[in-house]
Amino acid sequence: MAKFLLTAVDARTEKVVPLLYDNMDSSLTDLQGRSVVRTVDVSLRAPTVDAPVTSRETPLGKTSPRILKISLGLSCNYACEYCSQRFVARNVETSPDDISRFLESLDTWVLNPPDAVEFWGGEPLVYIKTLRPLAQALREKFPAARFSVITNGSLLNREINQWLDDLGFTVSISHDGPGQHVRGPDPLDDPQSRAAILELYRTLAPKGRFSFNAMLNRENQSRAAIQAFFVDLTGDPDVLIGEGGFVDAYDAGGISQSLRPEEFHSFRRQAFHDIRHGKAGRISSVRDRVMSFVNSLRFERPASSLGQKCGMDRLDSIAVDLKGNVLTCQNVSAAALAPNGESHRIGHTSHLGEVVLKTATHWSHRAECPGCPMLQICKGACMFLQGPLWEASCENAYSDALPIFAAGIEFLAGLVPVHIEGELREDRKDIFGFSEKSAATQGPNPQPARKPFPVPVVSG
Repeated sequence: MAKFLLTAVDARTEKVVPLLYDNMDSSLTDLQGRSVVRTVDVSLRAPTVDAPVTSRETPLGKTSPRILKISLGLSCNYACEYCSQRFVARNVETSPDDISRFLESLDTWVLNPPDAVEFWGGEPLVYIKTLRPLAQALREKFPAARFSVITNGSLLNREINQWLDDLGFTVSISHDGPGQHVRGPDPLDDPQSRAAILELYRTLAPKGRFSFNAMLNRENQSRAAIQAFFVDLTGDPDVLIGEGGFVDAYDAGGISQSLRPEEFHSFRRQAFHDIRHGKAGRISSVRDRVMSFVNSLRFERPASSLGQKCGMDRLDSIAVDLKGNVLTCQNVSAAALAPNGESHRIGHTSHLGEVVLKTATHWSHRAECPGCPMLQICKGACMFLQGPLWEASCENAYSDALPIFAAGIEFLAGLVPVHIEGELREDRKDIFGFSEKSAATQGPNPQPARKPFPVPVVSG
């Protein structure tokens, strides 16, 4: 069990208040153990279920999928700087010739209609000759399933737009807004691609089936700037922006775009300001994670119920290619090895009962995660990264989660945490870069701090 002593500030009175936070049972109390959150009565809570726990030594299998992710291949017409697939070993490319065998096998391992079918690349529209007949056949077979695709948007045209709409696709465009130049080429610079993207937006956004997916990196740190970019692009103040978290470091490009130690505090201040002033409210990773953390405190969610953030440790979430290979996730290939040396090909759909997920590490098997105050928000970063790549991703995720943590506590208790005491590295205790050891957190009779902690404010 990990308990943390928080020094928090009442933004209205500047009063310093000590709090105790437990990341295992999601309790937030004063020093006398009284909850500072209006929790939901135990009798009204749905029973919690422990999440599956997987590791190389204790691998999990897969069952009939509720979420089916189909990898068409890793080819792409762009070469983005921090792409998670950039250095993944390529498998033999799939083609339209693989569709019939794939479809014929479905009834042997998809025993119930899935809730969602996701089509992945590379760039999925590079595979349009495969995607069209495949998606059409699956739509006939699973008429109620949610279909989705994430594309860079460069290959869209009026015909493809109409087809995506007709089949009920939800479409996400990968674009980093003002930071797109860091990611790679910008489809908005091409008049035809720009027109097609905006046409598809006007068609699907009113139906709730369109988002722009942006990622943060060290050269693109402001969610407010990202949100303003897409509001200006679309003319829609309610534009939906998917993802919106800080990049994981899958390779050298990801490490180069990770935060440096001297940037941790300025990023956290900026991110908290953007959230606090409503400048990031259209970004799903902010809205969803704040509410998830708020609910973890209201319902006192146990850490045992937390799976990995991507959901690919779930037994009923499956990534496959058209040759029937079952994969760790949609961003790898059957030919690639995980950082722990195991193959990312974890089995085959023809023998689903023999699939074993040996490439993933649940957060509870990591040395750092159980004792981290950000656990309920971060959920362990990428489940298959190891070594320096995971360490860089962990640093990004910690700083990315802290503003969510602070915003959730302020929302519920009117208090902004500025310092965390516990079994943490010293450089992780100071949340925004200007806390000091407070007399309010010392001894049995806490006293007001001699100097108030400033509530983090970023001008602009």
